Amino acid sequence: MPRSSTAFLFDLDGTLIDSVYQHVLAWKESLDREGVVLPVWSIHRKIGMSGGLFTNILLRETGLDITEERIQRLQRWHAEAFNRHHTQGSVRPLPGARELLDFLTQQDIPWAIATSGRMVTAAHNLAALGVDPNKVPVVTRDMVRHAKPDPDLFLAAAERLGVDIHQSLVIGDSIWDMLAAQRARALGVGLLSGGYGQDELQRAGAFRVYDDPADLLRHIDEIAARD
Repeated sequence: MPRSSTAFLFDLDGTLIDSVYQHVLAWKESLDREGVVLPVWSIHRKIGMSGGLFTNILLRETGLDITEERIQRLQRWHAEAFNRHHTQGSVRPLPGARELLDFLTQQDIPWAIATSGRMVTAAHNLAALGVDPNKVPVVTRDMVRHAKPDPDLFLAAAERLGVDIHQSLVIGDSIWDMLAAQRARALGVGLLSGGYGQDELQRAGAFRVYDDPADLLRHIDEIAARD
């Protein structure tokens, strides 16, 4: 039996993998191909929500028609561009990510991954982390009805672990993670490694904020309750 009464539910991009800006550039490339001109900063502000919601919002803001064909095309081009960054070696685990996951495993503290990305892009990130989705609960956008800021991903991850969501910690780098944590009635822990500021994360519900996985591991006793 686990020695901890707390489960860790991790976001993936920007939380365990240093990939947020590669996602931004991949979306920029995809949108440019579609003739949608948007500044890079405005794309970054939406990273972390589901890809479908992301494209719906962007297309609505630009006044373009939202068609299923256009959304699927944008998502396909985004996946192709992002996976190209992986093959070029620019997407890597964040400092301390593997060590943090190894520590939780060694301490019998349950953990899972819940990402707004689909498996077509998440698979490369999981491989970079050394995470086998056949052995570790991994919930992707493909598996739930709604993604962040809805709570479905984290609720499904807690269910896969067999733990109480109210006794779980959601670890994420974006305001969308923290909003989803609040809606799931879990505690949110923010990381600065995705580009959001401490004040933004705290306003969205984070009760603790750390620099990155390495910093979280150094302060693990502040949040990991033990039986």
